[in-house]
Amino acid sequence: MTMTIRPATARDLSGLLALYAEFHPGDVPPPIEQAHAIWADIATQRGRTVLVADLDGTVVGTVDSVVLPNLTRGGHSIMFVENVVVAASHRRRGIGGRLMAAALTAAGDAGCYKVQLLAADGAEVHAFYRACGFDALAQGFRRYLRPVANGAARG
Repeated sequence: MTMTIRPATARDLSGLLALYAEFHPGDVPPPIEQAHAIWADIATQRGRTVLVADLDGTVVGTVDSVVLPNLTRGGHSIMFVENVVVAASHRRRGIGGRLMAAALTAAGDAGCYKVQLLAADGAEVHAFYRACGFDALAQGFRRYLRPVANGAARG
């Protein structure tokens, strides 16, 4: 079996939607036409990269990142990471670590001075990010503007 970490394309949309369904099982996915329109926006957003772990043609993991220009820190950019997901059937095989390593390499290549993310509660999740070299250094805050489709504000 061969695994490749690569930028996602429109052909990966069904695989991404399947991973996101595992990530938030109660969410109602957007209709496929809307998902294609959203993907078109993501694909053309400057600084945005969705990486996938492709295992012999099957998307088994993903990480979504965006590099934002910044006027502080000498003008060095910041990368934000979201939606880190590995299919449950493929966890504990180093896939998440490889995805995060690829995102960190991209951040370095883009001249970022830091990579930032919010992690869900849970010792296993926190241990994963620590193993990827992240430190819990700040208090994160969220304000949901509307509930997600299933009525619960999550993620």
